[in-house]
Amino acid sequence: MQLIPNGTFIMGNTGLENGFFEDAETPTHQMNVSRFYMDETTVTNEMFQKFISETDYQTDAELFGNSSVFYLLIPEEKRKRYQPAGSMFWWLIVPGASWKHPEGIDSQIIDRMDHPVVHVSYDDAQAYCRWANKRLPTEIEWEYVAKNQQDSLYPWGNELLKENQHHCNIWQGNFPFENTEEDGFIATAPAKYFEANRYGIYQMIGNVWEWCDNASKIPLADLASGNIKSGPVKDEFAIRGGSFLCHQSYCKRYRVFSRNGAYRENTTSNMGFRCVKD
Repeated sequence: MQLIPNGTFIMGNTGLENGFFEDAETPTHQMNVSRFYMDETTVTNEMFQKFISETDYQTDAELFGNSSVFYLLIPEEKRKRYQPAGSMFWWLIVPGASWKHPEGIDSQIIDRMDHPVVHVSYDDAQAYCRWANKRLPTEIEWEYVAKNQQDSLYPWGNELLKENQHHCNIWQGNFPFENTEEDGFIATAPAKYFEANRYGIYQMIGNVWEWCDNASKIPLADLASGNIKSGPVKDEFAIRGGSFLCHQSYCKRYRVFSRNGAYRENTTSNMGFRCVKD
């Protein structure tokens, strides 16, 4: 873990780029942050496997018997076996998909132990945190670390391709039909990849969505007051950072102020978490 110093910052979209009105990125609010520790990476398959081995915990996806898998990660000849998740045809409900079988029962994580654990719900993340004697970050803490510098879109500045290089794992190409993999990945990248920010924290943008410990899309002023469990949508919790599926034409929520949410039981190919500690 890395020690994050105390400080003050302006949370929210300061007008650098148009955001999503429904995400409550504005009005901005000044936040005071006490120092804390943050995991330098998202929780990996290796870390999560140790938790499972010591506790025999069963994740929500394992209990449900299925999870949502991005369709291009499934061999084409198998895709017709699975039902799409509502109107989003690119998500397939795959029996047997879970943290240890990310694309269904025939898939393994043996060659992905250093990748972020995925197919974890909010409650799964909380269970891990209790075992590790840690907790999930609030959105305030998450954005404070991600911003890195006050007026920027990304931890490294305002240009997505700084010096014509990729600095995060998001979608390139025509979403959701073709990913050109210019950043090197069609799905998750190793958790410790690309460069760390000034706090020594890796990949807060892209790769996997990260659960936070507050309800989704609470107005920033209310979030500052500490009323973090009651949001506009029941049982929806904040997720931050975007994922390998984010693209400017679809879900440009990989900017440091971007907000999003998911129901606590949601489990998908692109949902993970990292921990903090007082």
